[in-house]
Amino acid sequence: MTPGINLPEVLAEVTAVFARYEEALMANQPAVLDELFWNSPHTLRYGFSENHYGHAGISAFRASLPVQSPPRELLRTVITTYGRDFATVNCEFRREGATAVGRQSQTWLRTADGWRVVAAHVSLPG
Repeated sequence: MTPGINLPEVLAEVTAVFARYEEALMANQPAVLDELFWNSPHTLRYGFSENHYGHAGISAFRASLPVQSPPRELLRTVITTYGRDFATVNCEFRREGATAVGRQSQTWLRTADGWRVVAAHVSLPG
């Protein structure tokens, strides 16, 4: 049986939480970003040139940055929900002043604390 894909109310929830994530990323709010990642040793984030395993490792990486993410423009965002508790968000972005197009993938899970990123990957092709 195929789960309900993009149930309107679930899609609205994930769209809103991703908007909150993007706002926190652009406003340099690492506490909000930490909140939106699942607080688990199973959480992972693959970055441009680093890999982080577990919520503590991801949080420590963010805390070590002198400046958070530079401004970026989202070029295309695809949000897909699968049933009521699982979703993916994939987007293409361009950093301010850059020509290269980056990619970001996130896997979201509904937890007792709300929607949380359980896996993420950010890359610049080439």
